Amino acid sequence: MQRCKEKLNVLAYSVMNEWPGVRLLVAESWDEDYQHGKESLHYEGRAVTIATSDRDQSKYGMLARLAVEAGFDWVSYVSRRHIYCSVKSDSSISSHVHGCFTPESTALLEGGVRKPLGELSIGDRVLSMTSNGQPVYSEVILFMDRNLKQMQNFVRLHTAGGAVLTVTPAHLVSVWQPERQELTFTFADRIEERQHVLVRNEETGELRPDQVIKVESVRSMGVVAPLTREGTIVVNSVAASCYAVINSQSLAHWGLAPMRLLSTLEAWLPAKDQLRSSKDHPKDSSAERQNGIHWYAEALYKIKDYVLPKSWRHD
Repeated sequence: MQRCKEKLNVLAYSVMNEWPGVRLLVAESWDEDYQHGKESLHYEGRAVTIATSDRDQSKYGMLARLAVEAGFDWVSYVSRRHIYCSVKSDSSISSHVHGCFTPESTALLEGGVRKPLGELSIGDRVLSMTSNGQPVYSEVILFMDRNLKQMQNFVRLHTAGGAVLTVTPAHLVSVWQPERQELTFTFADRIEERQHVLVRNEETGELRPDQVIKVESVRSMGVVAPLTREGTIVVNSVAASCYAVINSQSLAHWGLAPMRLLSTLEAWLPAKDQLRSSKDHPKDSSAERQNGIHWYAEALYKIKDYVLPKSWRHD
């Protein structure tokens, strides 16, 4: 059911982007009237019949194409009135519900050079943000996820000032609420147009509110999730959290405290400096070898369903 819901959310964004003013219409999902066969995926929450809100049948060819691009495993016409879509079971395909950026997205190093996230190294100091919204450079201590070959659905945010952030739906992004003069963090797929995110001003270097003017869904290859000591990172000039899935920046930061402590202890060991200075062991060797989720992050993702209320999680 979760996987089907994720695909519907992506498709809904695509429909809005393709036809402004038109919405995705789910004609049928869970079948309570038993009008299908006993083995129908409608009884498992894995199948939906969809249309557009204006019921314009001339759009349905493109709607089917958008459904395929959104990641549905099976898409077909069942009548001229709607389209049938289904997904494989959640257990058969591991859904990427955690948070990442695209490898080609960039971070600003302390020396003033922009570097693609796919080329970042552990120990790099990148532009981040303090809890009160001030820019600060912070060390990358590990990668919670890194897979340069994985296809993934992303949310892409465009701001009035020209900044573009591409991030997975469950990732936390900084949002400025002008009416309350308050900085919060919101899941990327819940950010709406006319909300404000914090964007670095190229002239002053400050992080200032910038209005979101467009939200769209895209598919791209590769996922990278660097963790800084500060727990935040400025990517493509937009301030974001390093965390995802849990709707609390402070709770997520507390959960990664053991890894920050371990990084600090390792920095005190002389052997670590010798290892990093060796030509046979480059500084970023551990990052280059990583292909998947970091073991500690994976452990946290597994226990979240048992220790956190559902309202605190991205579902």
